[in-house]
Amino acid sequence: MYTPDAFKESNVKRLHALMRDFPFALLLTAHDGEIATIHLPFMVDEKHGRYGTLLAHMARANPHWQLFDGQRGALVIFTGAHAYISPSWYESPVTVPTWNYAVVHAHGRPMIVHDKTRVRAMLERLVAEHEACMDPPWSTAQADHYVDEQLDYIVAFEMAVERLEGKFKLNQNRSRGDQEGVVRALAGSDDPLKREVAELMRTHLASLKE
Repeated sequence: MYTPDAFKESNVKRLHALMRDFPFALLLTAHDGEIATIHLPFMVDEKHGRYGTLLAHMARANPHWQLFDGQRGALVIFTGAHAYISPSWYESPVTVPTWNYAVVHAHGRPMIVHDKTRVRAMLERLVAEHEACMDPPWSTAQADHYVDEQLDYIVAFEMAVERLEGKFKLNQNRSRGDQEGVVRALAGSDDPLKREVAELMRTHLASLKE
């Protein structure tokens, strides 16, 4: 990923935070001169591996999982908050528009998880993470036997992250006044993604004061 130094984010905790906040990611695997792709919700196990380990599952009917031999490289792309940036928000509008965004690329070699006990635990964790904000939350215990039956129809896998790249393009190449103008404009938007970009920019500007 082309990443000028001004936009490079190497703080693993910040990268993991984006991956948790935007877990629905794109998995790409090279095969016979083509690229196999699938969109999946991922979980991040921060305690295993230098850069953590990704956990996910897909339908067994999808042949993509047959590429997971622990040797073939794959890439998972997490797209965070992003927003169009108008020149009218800068101190001088004599420039061109751009796009601010935060993305993380995780590289590794997926391996299939065969142990059904582990697969069930992965499913329960996924449900627990996404049901935490529900009132009341649903749990797998409410469909215990059905969930067990469905295990035969999915393939779970894990991917130790061997390389983690972060690009947070947040107008770092412009003046502080320009950045503050963009923050004000985005923070006043009705779009939550734009407000999220504003918050990322605020965090960056605050770090410059430390």
